[in-house]
Amino acid sequence: MMRAQKPLFRLLLLVFCVLLSACATLDRNAHADALAAPFQLHRELVKTDHFVLTAFARITRPDQPLTIYIEGDGLAWISRVEPSADPTPRHATALALAAADPSPNVVYLARPCQFTPMALNPQCGVPYWTGKRFAPEVVATMNEAVGHFGAKLPGQPVHLVGYSGGGAIAVLVAAYRTDVASIRTVAGNLDIEFINRRHAVSAMPESMNPIDVASRVATVPQVHFSGAEDTVVPLEVAQRFVRAVGGRCAQADTVLGLAHDGDWAGQWPALLALTPICKTRSGA
Repeated sequence: MMRAQKPLFRLLLLVFCVLLSACATLDRNAHADALAAPFQLHRELVKTDHFVLTAFARITRPDQPLTIYIEGDGLAWISRVEPSADPTPRHATALALAAADPSPNVVYLARPCQFTPMALNPQCGVPYWTGKRFAPEVVATMNEAVGHFGAKLPGQPVHLVGYSGGGAIAVLVAAYRTDVASIRTVAGNLDIEFINRRHAVSAMPESMNPIDVASRVATVPQVHFSGAEDTVVPLEVAQRFVRAVGGRCAQADTVLGLAHDGDWAGQWPALLALTPICKTRSGA
């Protein structure tokens, strides 16, 4: 009798897990909607060649620049060895940063497979939020989305802001564009290989590494914020990247008291006031 019940039990357990995962995703979507709505950031889907992305946008002034916020890696892993079934972040830090930005033209971009129904993304699978999270096709997808919103404001410069792994995407996208006026990263993973070695995790040979394109963004004004208490992406990462860029247009800034998942949004209005600039050749 017990043997006959085992397959049924396993099936019911599987159904329960699927339903639980779906409910968790709904909760994360509801949280994002509640965070965005008071700031007139409206949800929309952006179709690209590889993925359908979720965005939240507020575009009100065609004569003003565009600031685009790129989300981190989200819930990529349940544990050190178990990947998540859905990378949608529990707390969308980059969306909170976008909500804290009073600029008239603000867009938040989720990463592939975050917030968007999996049914719309047949290519979504665990590799795209683990080993291939910075793959060329992912970078191309994010670049397409930046171009989609940039086209709504023709002739206006684009400012890129990326949180954690979104910082890597911001740099990689900027390396392929000519309309990026500045880059800001927050706890940005700017050297994938260095971070993976530091945490003794698997290499990501199918992903691009932002530090490898440092020379291609050397003339873009940029500032890279690190939390003094961050043990996930320590401040050494931003410092290494600034050295690779050359230092004339890039600076690393340490924020006291903040860990990787700290209250960056609470600090963001003050940090946003720090304008990235390129120093003159004389260093003035």
